[in-house]
Amino acid sequence: MARTPSNMIPLGTQAPHFTLPDTVSGKTVSLNKLKGEAGTIIMFICNHCPFVKHVNAGLVNLANDYQARGLGFIAISSNDVVNYPDDAPDLMSINAQEEGYPFPYLYDETQEVAKAYDAACTPDFYLFDQDQRLVYRGQLDDSRPGNGIPVSGRDLRAAIDALLSGAVIDTDQKPSIGCNIKWKVSL
Repeated sequence: MARTPSNMIPLGTQAPHFTLPDTVSGKTVSLNKLKGEAGTIIMFICNHCPFVKHVNAGLVNLANDYQARGLGFIAISSNDVVNYPDDAPDLMSINAQEEGYPFPYLYDETQEVAKAYDAACTPDFYLFDQDQRLVYRGQLDDSRPGNGIPVSGRDLRAAIDALLSGAVIDTDQKPSIGCNIKWKVSL
């Protein structure tokens, strides 16, 4: 199991726009349609990664706790489905329903969205404010498969709580760690 850290892009970065298919609804949606009034969390995840499987219930809890407070949640899978067929869109839809995702699960077939966000791993988390400026990027918490630390969402929750209360968000942020995004091989 690879342990790839996220790329810590500069805070203040404007959220790159995208339009992608939602594997659950079958509709094509955009960042502007899905963003929250108070802010937006964009998560790069996938079906097969043990790091994502480890936090799935925590992601559902996080979204359930904050969506009613004006936060938008968007999950995106950018993996190469030719070499990683477990991450195919039809299986993404099934996974989202089985996990009870209360957020859209989008498929980035061209991998252009992952490149625009400089996403490196799954899971990879980005929190944007109401103006779509990056205020947090990094880990959900210190829990990893097998380390015995319960999934709490502590780091991301602290950033969300600060954003929603108008407090200063700590800029000392730890990168997420997970499986590398499965990039397509160009010939």
